[in-house]
Amino acid sequence: MFMLSGSNMCGRGQVRPMMFSVFLLLLFSLEVIKSQFLVKTLPGLVGDLPFTLETGYVGVGEFDEVKLFYYFIESEGNPKDDPLLLWLSGGPGCSSIVGLIYEIGPFTFNSEISTVENPILEIVPDRLTKAANIIFLDQPAGSGFSYAKTPEAYIMNDTLSTIHTHDFLRKWLMDHPKFFNNPLYLGGDSYTGIVLPMLVQEIYNGIEVGEWPQINIEGYMLGNPLTDLTNDYNSRIPFAHRMALLSDEIYKSVKENCHGDYLNVDPNNVMCIHDLQLVDNSLKNVKGVHILEPACPRSDSLEVDPFIAGIRANNKTSMDILPQVQNQSCREESYVYTYAWANRRDVREALHIAEEFGDTEWVQCNETLHFHFDKDAVTSYTPNVMSSVDYHRNFTDKKCRALIYSGDHDMLVPYFSTMKWVGSLNLSVIDDWRPWLVDEQVAGYTMKYSKGEYKLTYATIKGGGHTAPEYKHKECLTMFMRWLANDTVNHEYVGLLLKKSGDEGLSFSTI
Repeated sequence: MFMLSGSNMCGRGQVRPMMFSVFLLLLFSLEVIKSQFLVKTLPGLVGDLPFTLETGYVGVGEFDEVKLFYYFIESEGNPKDDPLLLWLSGGPGCSSIVGLIYEIGPFTFNSEISTVENPILEIVPDRLTKAANIIFLDQPAGSGFSYAKTPEAYIMNDTLSTIHTHDFLRKWLMDHPKFFNNPLYLGGDSYTGIVLPMLVQEIYNGIEVGEWPQINIEGYMLGNPLTDLTNDYNSRIPFAHRMALLSDEIYKSVKENCHGDYLNVDPNNVMCIHDLQLVDNSLKNVKGVHILEPACPRSDSLEVDPFIAGIRANNKTSMDILPQVQNQSCREESYVYTYAWANRRDVREALHIAEEFGDTEWVQCNETLHFHFDKDAVTSYTPNVMSSVDYHRNFTDKKCRALIYSGDHDMLVPYFSTMKWVGSLNLSVIDDWRPWLVDEQVAGYTMKYSKGEYKLTYATIKGGGHTAPEYKHKECLTMFMRWLANDTVNHEYVGLLLKKSGDEGLSFSTI
């Protein structure tokens, strides 16, 4: 006998039994194919993993022609009751290793002792996996270690990518029934601001029609989210002006001559084009993902592919194949460790990468899928949803929780463009703009909104870039813990974390 949630809302409902025969029928109808492996050790890491790591593939699509790869880390607290978090990386086309290594995962590379010959992994002491079960998913096909069996199956758009991710989640839960009743959260950043709300809507639609398994969704979190393409792009110039990167005169002129639209520019509007050239001259050497960090040329390892062939041929990196990290102040330089590590044969064997993936190069972000605002590059991914604001608006009549956050030094998706669409949801303000603290210091600012049983928290991360957890790991981890602590989580660990942050006197819900 299996216990299923019978709720048609975003939260726990009545529990009802399901006969084993019906379970088998639905199991076969979803065509769940087991392809999962426990990983005990990883190259570059000393000793056994201190938590349960599972990797695997789930086939999605009409004929399971797309194979989506995932990393699953079971909560180190109380896996039976702790939330289940599905974390998506943006791009589209960026590997979930971005989240696993650089954002919310339990690993990182020790840059002080790592070389491209021998990247050294270390465990992050304070990690979200101590209070949540987390699935890191490579999506869509062509991202990370995910692949498709046919060339046609790589042709993707927002809608199809969302359907595949929803299909993955249902099948994964079918294969892991002990997590049926765990509160589910969806999380992601950057381009997932488009597809993740679509996924939330797909889950609601499935609940309303009685789709099985009934997914026990409680809410979602989005960081530096691309949400409305036109609004987010057009907010970059006002952001630059606010941050003293543009003079009052240049800003006033470009705003008037371009009528506030810097994306869809009339080629005959000579004055607008002239002003945009002035803007470009002012901003071209400013790093868009974090305006305070040095604008470094991309490492050769990120631009060209031939060194990967050497990795495959020699089974490990070589000093002659990969460049050493030359400038520790350039964040991009450290990414070379990820490329070197993920393309090693022993790493692929440890992760149980499918033989069908073969010698395909792992890349951090697949440029054949990646979305660019201002480029007409031919890719296999077609953005077909220009704004996800209406999806958020649809959720305001649900019992649901949302956390939206922005690194306040991100010029790609400026914080106030996010605040603009949040304000357009017409929610009631229940906690006005105020600072939130970590280590008794201001870590950012926050507001809380509600409408019925829908609750939305907006937060900035002071000094954060695109995306915030990579730049402000401790602050973001504390923020996630406080927000998730409204649910059934490992409160002992959360309490210790808040104590270390100087916040033991604050309630768990304080952000």
